Amino acid sequence: MTERKPVGQPKPMDTTAQQKKTANAKPAKLGREVQARLGQQLRAMYDEVLNQGVPDRFAELIERLEGDGNKDKH
Repeated sequence: MTERKPVGQPKPMDTTAQQKKTANAKPAKLGREVQARLGQQLRAMYDEVLNQGVPDRFAELIERLEGDGNKDKH
């Protein structure tokens, strides 16, 4: 009877072989155009997040934490 192994679980030897491949692999290089495009997209995405501001609930919690702790205890 064949032993069944969970799907996605590497065999011990597979892990060692993979580590050797990774150690010897050259780092992937992206061209300047690709790097610039990625940078633009990341800035656009995170600028939108920054412009959203802090929700009132979080601002109130921060104020209470920074305060003396005696204000508005709920």
